Amino acid sequence: MSIDHPSFTSTPANSLRFSVVVPCYNEEGAIRQTIEELTSSLGDEDHYEIILVDDGSTDQSTEIISELLSHDSSIRLVRHQKNKGYGAALKSGIRRAMASLVVITDADGTYPNEVIPELVATLLEEDLDMVVGSRTGEDVSYPLIRKIPKMFLKRYASWLARRDVPDLNSGLRVFKKDVAERFIGILPNGFSFTTTITLALLTNNFEVKYHPINYRERVGKSKIRPIRDTINFVQLMIRTGMYFAPIRVFSPIGVILGALCLASMAYDILFANNLSEKTLILAMACINVVMFALLADMIDKRNSR
Repeated sequence: MSIDHPSFTSTPANSLRFSVVVPCYNEEGAIRQTIEELTSSLGDEDHYEIILVDDGSTDQSTEIISELLSHDSSIRLVRHQKNKGYGAALKSGIRRAMASLVVITDADGTYPNEVIPELVATLLEEDLDMVVGSRTGEDVSYPLIRKIPKMFLKRYASWLARRDVPDLNSGLRVFKKDVAERFIGILPNGFSFTTTITLALLTNNFEVKYHPINYRERVGKSKIRPIRDTINFVQLMIRTGMYFAPIRVFSPIGVILGALCLASMAYDILFANNLSEKTLILAMACINVVMFALLADMIDKRNSR
């Protein structure tokens, strides 16, 4: 169950340039700094709203948020009665956003929110669907334990998307609300939200641009569990690849099975003078994989842009 702050619909939608969605779960050490940074970076001429999603916080975040609400009318609040996850918090904010453009950022003090007007301007001027703050700037503080697995995952994502993906899951980005709503039903409730929306847009030929940004150490304790989350991340990448780029996922498997089938067939012809069961099994497996890939690709193309 989600609860909206009473003033949630007080701002006319046609006067808003963009909505900023900030998910918050137990960020008592950084939430005030984040909101103050946002309000100081976004001038009145930007015509924005801040949608703060309290995802069932159990620390002092709730009290701090209540205080912030009493001093700033540009802040809207959505409160989850219990923790639902990072992606669920973002989806709650996106659904309630009144502007046609949505900016997302984290509440942990890691992202340079002062670049948000620049990201929005880039999207509007170049008529893009999403602009991602890529953590490839000059001053990036990123734990080594998270760099290693993401190096391989970024290469896999780039292969799926057929273009370079410098940052797969940055939490600072701006996108068109109607574009996000096309995929909101399949976007996960956990930390993989940003990964999925990135691949969804790239593999469906939406216009996405990366803008280098700096990245600071977070305030407070990270909620990332490196081993478990990396395993879940790999599983998600495979599932997302099967959903958005089935040919790219299954073609290597089909090629390997086809090569093994041809090798087994050559051996049977040259030395056994008869096709073995192994060759027939490999042939059927290859055909099944290829047919499944083609069928999945056909379904994907029928539902794509």
